[in-house]
Amino acid sequence: MATSQTSPRVLIVTPEVTYLPDRMGSLSHYLTAKAGGLADVSAALIRALFEQGVDVHVALPDYRAIFSDHLAPFLKKEQRIIRKTMPDDRIHLAQDRAFYYLNHVYSDYGGENTKLSLAFQREVINHVIPRVDPDLIHCNDWMTGLIPAMSRQMGIPCLFTIHNIHTVKSTLSHIEDRGIDAAYFWHHLYYENPPYDYEQSWESNPVDFLVSGVFSAHFVNTVSPTFLREIVEGQHKFVSKNLERELANKVAANCSVGILNAPDPVFNPETDRHLLQTYTPKNFMPAKQKNKQALQANLGLIEDPGAPLFLWPSRLDPNQKGCQLLAEILYHVISSYWGDNLQIVFVANGEYQGVFRDIVSFHNLHKRVAVCDFSETLEHQAYGASDFILMPSRFEPCGLPQMIAPLYGSLPVVHDTGGIHDTIFHIDVENSRGNGFVFETYNASGLWWAINEAMHFYKRPVHERNAQIERIMRESAETFTHAVTARRYIELYERMLQRPLISASPY
Repeated sequence: MATSQTSPRVLIVTPEVTYLPDRMGSLSHYLTAKAGGLADVSAALIRALFEQGVDVHVALPDYRAIFSDHLAPFLKKEQRIIRKTMPDDRIHLAQDRAFYYLNHVYSDYGGENTKLSLAFQREVINHVIPRVDPDLIHCNDWMTGLIPAMSRQMGIPCLFTIHNIHTVKSTLSHIEDRGIDAAYFWHHLYYENPPYDYEQSWESNPVDFLVSGVFSAHFVNTVSPTFLREIVEGQHKFVSKNLERELANKVAANCSVGILNAPDPVFNPETDRHLLQTYTPKNFMPAKQKNKQALQANLGLIEDPGAPLFLWPSRLDPNQKGCQLLAEILYHVISSYWGDNLQIVFVANGEYQGVFRDIVSFHNLHKRVAVCDFSETLEHQAYGASDFILMPSRFEPCGLPQMIAPLYGSLPVVHDTGGIHDTIFHIDVENSRGNGFVFETYNASGLWWAINEAMHFYKRPVHERNAQIERIMRESAETFTHAVTARRYIELYERMLQRPLISASPY
């Protein structure tokens, strides 16, 4: 482990990332491999740490086919030259044929994902960590769940971040067959059954990757404080008892925390290149009306700048996102506010897309409801045009749409859970507090109540409504930032290292 008087060196290990800072290495901006929010969060944290002068390194798989798509402007000959100079000093690509020809970060087959995870961790353990010689290792999700055990054995402080409640299991025999010397740190791993000894566990006692990460890491964080509390209190049946118990142990030992994510800086109505007209908190109303009319025309909706427009920005997943609640009351919502031309736009993929299209067709709501496949451009345009977003999630580890929408002056209609509880508070116009409309009982009636609350707000005098939206936009821009998130991680790193992360200049 590095022991010099220079700034501590941090190694962030992640299977996904987007848009690394250009100065971190040759063509680092093109090393984009994204399956979900983990990629954005990893990129944001790395960028913020790097820009604040932290000695930060990143390890990620060498997704050659995916990276080559982003390097399309360069000739193949130039790519081969570039490949010889990669990875750069701060970017460490774990190289294995398992990654080279993938078109997506994860496979559709569970066994293949276990193989990818083991290949990634083998390269990090055997090659990246010895080369980087880090003072602290920050691992993310189940794909990195074995590394904290090795880190603990080596005496390197390790932070393990849970973004998603997903895991895989594998035996020691299979892990070692993939080139990882698990015998070195086997006693720091978490097994399906209590292990008697190494030999007894070797072939018949599977290791749980996610729980191992929690069990062996020196410190653990989730991506919202409330979601951590909900897990420990047993509020979510889909969370395994093993994970619940080990997180409870970390909480009891004061070795856990919740740190909220933050939206990507590209979500900014003042600079958003996807909007017909950009705007600030001072001039949002006329710009949003123009954006709304453009979106209405594009989607075939009634063209009315005064129509209340609700956006559904999350995937249509009934297990988590609560789309079935809206399906139950969709026609009732539209018909109750027929004279107001209330409109709903879905910019989301998922299994419930067909359900909503059937409802729209049956009731002939094509002029009032648009069900669209997800696209980045349409997502930004819809934030810039909408008055409200709908996010009635059953559970939410963190959530980003409820933080993005207020930046655009679009107020969230949400269920009180997880990261939503930490970011959205029911609006109190008289006291100028709150930033959305929150219902507590998870059912269609609760959602209907919150939509009515939003409509009562919409019908307030324009000057009252606009004053609240301007306040919410300003407060959101100050609160939901990567600088705030990075500061929390820096504080946690310093707590783990027991010394400053950025050394003072000797000059």
